[in-house]
Amino acid sequence: MMKKKSIPASKPLLILFLCQIISALDVPLDSKLLEELSQPPTITHQSPKDYIVDPRENIVIQCEAKGKPPPSFSWTRNGTHFDIDKDAQVTMKPNSGTLVINIMNGGKAEAYEGVYQCTARNERGAAISNNIVIRPSRSPLWTKEKLEPHQVREGDSLVLHCRPPVGLPPPIIFWMDNAFQRLPQSERVSQGLNGDLYFSNVQPEDTREDYICYARFNHTQTIQQKQPISVKVFSTKPVTERQPVLLTPTGSTSTKVELRGNVLLLECIAAGLPTPVIRWIKEGGELPANRTFFENFKKTLKIIDVSEADSGNYKCIARNTLGSVHHVISVTVKAAPYWITAPRNLVLSPGEDGTLICRANGNPKPSISWLANGVPIAIAPEDPSRKVDGDTIIFSHVQERSSAVYQCNASNEYGYLLANAFVNVLAEPPRILTPANKLYQVIADSPALLDCAYFGSPKPEIEWFKGVKGSILRGNEYVFHDNGTLEIPVAQKDSTGTYTCVARNELGKIQNEVHLEIKDPTMIIKQPEYKVVQRYGQVSFECIIKHDSTLLPTVIWLKDNDELPDDERFLVGKDNLTIMNVTDKDDGTYTCIVNTTLDSVSASAVLTVVAAPPTPAIIYARPNPPFDLELTGQLERSIELSWIPGDENNSPITHFVIEYEDGLHEPGVWHYQTEVPGTQTTVQLKLSPYVNYSFRVVAVNKIGRSQPSEPSEQYLTKSASPDENPANVQGIGSEPDNLVITWESLKGFQSNGPGLQYKVSWRQKDVDDEWTSVIVANVSKYIVSGTPTFVPYEIKVQALNDLGYAPEPSEVIGHSGEDLPMVAPGNVQVHVINSTLAKVHWDPVPLKTVRGHLQGYKVYYWKVQSLSRRSRRHVEKKILTFRGNKTFGMLPGLEPYSSYKLNVRVVNGKGEGPASPDKVFKTPEGVPSSPSYLKITNPTLDSLTLEWGSPTHPNGVLTSYILKFQPINNTHELGPLVEIRIPANESSLILKNLNYSTRYKFYFNAQTSVGSGSQITEEAVTIMDEAGILHPAVVAGKVQPLYPRIRNVTTAAAETYANISWEYEGPDHANFYVEYGVAGSKEDWKKEIVNGSRSFFVLKGLTPGTAYKVRVGAEGLSGFRSSEDVFETGPAMASRQVDIATQGWFIGLMCAVALLILILLIVCFIRRNKGGKYPVKEKEDAHADPEIQPMKEDDGTFGEYSDAEDHKPLKKGSRTPSDRTVKKEDSDDSLVDYGEGVNGQFNEDGSFIGQYSGKKEKEPAEGNESSEAPSPVNAMNSFV
Repeated sequence: MMKKKSIPASKPLLILFLCQIISALDVPLDSKLLEELSQPPTITHQSPKDYIVDPRENIVIQCEAKGKPPPSFSWTRNGTHFDIDKDAQVTMKPNSGTLVINIMNGGKAEAYEGVYQCTARNERGAAISNNIVIRPSRSPLWTKEKLEPHQVREGDSLVLHCRPPVGLPPPIIFWMDNAFQRLPQSERVSQGLNGDLYFSNVQPEDTREDYICYARFNHTQTIQQKQPISVKVFSTKPVTERQPVLLTPTGSTSTKVELRGNVLLLECIAAGLPTPVIRWIKEGGELPANRTFFENFKKTLKIIDVSEADSGNYKCIARNTLGSVHHVISVTVKAAPYWITAPRNLVLSPGEDGTLICRANGNPKPSISWLANGVPIAIAPEDPSRKVDGDTIIFSHVQERSSAVYQCNASNEYGYLLANAFVNVLAEPPRILTPANKLYQVIADSPALLDCAYFGSPKPEIEWFKGVKGSILRGNEYVFHDNGTLEIPVAQKDSTGTYTCVARNELGKIQNEVHLEIKDPTMIIKQPEYKVVQRYGQVSFECIIKHDSTLLPTVIWLKDNDELPDDERFLVGKDNLTIMNVTDKDDGTYTCIVNTTLDSVSASAVLTVVAAPPTPAIIYARPNPPFDLELTGQLERSIELSWIPGDENNSPITHFVIEYEDGLHEPGVWHYQTEVPGTQTTVQLKLSPYVNYSFRVVAVNKIGRSQPSEPSEQYLTKSASPDENPANVQGIGSEPDNLVITWESLKGFQSNGPGLQYKVSWRQKDVDDEWTSVIVANVSKYIVSGTPTFVPYEIKVQALNDLGYAPEPSEVIGHSGEDLPMVAPGNVQVHVINSTLAKVHWDPVPLKTVRGHLQGYKVYYWKVQSLSRRSRRHVEKKILTFRGNKTFGMLPGLEPYSSYKLNVRVVNGKGEGPASPDKVFKTPEGVPSSPSYLKITNPTLDSLTLEWGSPTHPNGVLTSYILKFQPINNTHELGPLVEIRIPANESSLILKNLNYSTRYKFYFNAQTSVGSGSQITEEAVTIMDEAGILHPAVVAGKVQPLYPRIRNVTTAAAETYANISWEYEGPDHANFYVEYGVAGSKEDWKKEIVNGSRSFFVLKGLTPGTAYKVRVGAEGLSGFRSSEDVFETGPAMASRQVDIATQGWFIGLMCAVALLILILLIVCFIRRNKGGKYPVKEKEDAHADPEIQPMKEDDGTFGEYSDAEDHKPLKKGSRTPSDRTVKKEDSDDSLVDYGEGVNGQFNEDGSFIGQYSGKKEKEPAEGNESSEAPSPVNAMNSFV
């Protein structure tokens, strides 16, 4: 029988003690201060635990540390001291602990295998590195063996064993033939995880003598080749079908152990005819979403970032038409130790207390051991201030001799974690880090922040004084921050002066003076006004300013929020902007912006330009077309064109536009060539080779363009090699293991001759590798397969034709395909700034785990529950995206007194990585909203009854209600104010001892511990006498109030507008109005009239993120309006998805398409009624040759263009598109996913690549670009 463990009596006392520990000191990140303070060593950089080195290169074992004084370094090897002075091959870098073992000058890497550990030591302690295991990489040769030919009957299964040599690290296996071409794989033939090649059933086409297994050792960049294996398949008729049988794994069950965070790979390969299909399930559960992938034609189940929850039984089922077979793999997920709470450095003052906490988890549970300065704590020198309690070290009443570096080791059978954390006991007098006599300048009525950054141990106390002999500053007009900063929330002119900051602790005192100057705000006292001016007139806008005499203002004028046009008609004076000779283009909004070093103000006005009075018009028209074109001086690269101008029609010809047609490549398509002044009638034209030119001329005046002239005679230039190479060369992978090289194909006339092709070359950047090249036909894309994930490549594309190559192209840098990020951001921390704003920090993920272009980080956050109501609601997750490599962000718009969760994910071009563990944080209390209503009933001679509702948003725990009231006489003068505090659990109150026949005004608000919320106001009247009590009149079943009132004013705000609603009690047919303004502003209220007697209104044109005040009144009732309410518009969003269906251009486009379809239907209906025959050409178009279709890409090829039909020649006249057809499943970003039935192809920039072009039969056939095999070196780089 198991015994229950009892909790020792000392445990509660220990917990109580921990709760009373004083928090450690924060050391400011001031470089001068850090240089002066003593600090124990800290390891800043070290080699990985398992360090595999290249045996051909020097071994560098890194160990870097910092400390004050600088630490010294020593090493152990295999647990004993490593004396580097006795080994001539070993040196240590100066001012570093990094070892360099010289292998390239005679040393052998095998002699230095072992376990190394670095120690960094100074007078304050010693820090140690991880155990670094050094092992040289190995790439042994294949053992020689005699391979017998495999003779297999058609339909039988077959396994070709690879059995690669055991290397360090293990090699990458792939199968190729003698031509260095990847062997095609499918559901029938595929490579297993162990490298063997499995045939579910063999076919006659599997007969060949060059099945070759290759092993690539990446660390040494070597490839080993197994001897070719011969397979001969002999046919038997009929072929017997077979039900599935598992080739691997064997038996009905097996087990698999995987570590937490790793990738789980499970494999099932089956034999059978027809070829079996594999399906995976998890018994008693679902496969984890977003982490499950199927590879190798669903024969491999891949689960990334496994956790203990992924343990269980996984079943693979192989099925064909004759039956099925299954196998169950029992998966157990273990875990190497991982941190829950890693120990953190402590900086303490003498006599203070502190703790080091080291908590880790794993499976099995790791054991925790402590070391002090690298020595097990059990045998380390005793320290009376230190007490070890399992995973915690407790320090009490520390002294300077207590400084040391402690190591926590968490280990189990699958690994260990080692963390250094120092305890640094400092006794330092106060220091003020803010520069002396620093000057602060602030605009009046703005906050002033005076810094007093300080440090001392023990932590100093901070006091502020004003003036040389002033008294200590206290009171509500000042805010004293924990970092020493003095805040004056509303600085006035009398705030100007000298302020003294004093910092003192038991070791001393120091003071520092800063100076504050208050400046007058900048104002525009004469703003620009709306102007209407006639065309060709003159207009002036004024902008007269008033500013502080010590500030130098600058005035900038903008037109439509952009710079003024660079036009001498715009004259900017000291106080005005003048526009001379106004034109229609000057229409718009003009803004005057005044900037000083401390503030900025602006004002705008609109200019409207109208037509001048009409004058008798001269008839102007476009010019007549030029005529009589003549070509002279024909040369290979130039020709002279002359013409006679047509009539200019009262408007002088400004210039001539010369256009050309290429009758060889694009007949019927005219292109811009050049233009010449209107006084010129001849031009020397530059020509390109291999173009059949025709020219035409267009005349242009201020009215417009003439009709084109008649074409000139044709002129055919001779062929030449290309002058230029393709533009916009890019290399962007579409899959994690490929590189898609694209370019803009040369136009027909740019080819300079027949037989246009491209030489595509690539090599991996920063790797000593040869260029791999391939020549392809006139296409615009080439795919390199088998690349590593997201590595840089150097790429170049060179044009060539039958006459030679273009000049050597420039190189561009591209990247192979991205994959989803592997890890989540770590060390996510949340700092709650106030009740509605929080700041989230995270550690950036290592760039090598991003596996793509780092786009940024996404923060998902959502409200879990309100802490005041304890009620859950629908969880609405919000997402904020922070671009680039940011490691922090602000979370706005939080609700006070609520519990939130968040997680962070890294984003690359492929998508989002895994989420970090959810982080819980809580917002503090805020001030409540106004009470939901306030009713005043039962008036008597001397009493009134008040009833109210609790605030809609308490934003915390209500502590009380505050009621204030005062009488109002007939002239609306207010009497003395009375204040009453009411418990928070009350909802009504009877006010007695009031004056009879008197009107009272009531102010009512709620309070939390933070402060008072916004108030609601009402007015009521006591009756004249008992006999004069007026009972409410009942009209249509509704009780009319004794006096009119507006109550329950509520707002619902968005970014730029707010819905205002209210309840009205009083006479019918009241006309309402809404008044609003910026909260806290002294500006006049803005007034909006409400149409009819509605009880709601929408305020538009508001500024995002601004607090507004609002109230509702009724016309005709003097002084009668509601109480004020305060609301805040939502923050402006950084980016927003736009609904295309609501855009004006999209609606207009759809209307135009509908109108065009209607016109076509009408035309078809008329033609059908008229009868008649269709032209033969239309019938041919309706039944196009099915052979003229785009060819689909052969999935079996690896980066090469090959013929999918045994290299059959293309039929005469057939064509394929310049790029291969993109299948929908080939790209998650295909526009097919965003449209309805759109199967077009799109370039990288989104432009459409159609099948239609101006080329005729002379255009070379495309699609079967190359049938020759590349060189062996090229194949290696393409496929591995």
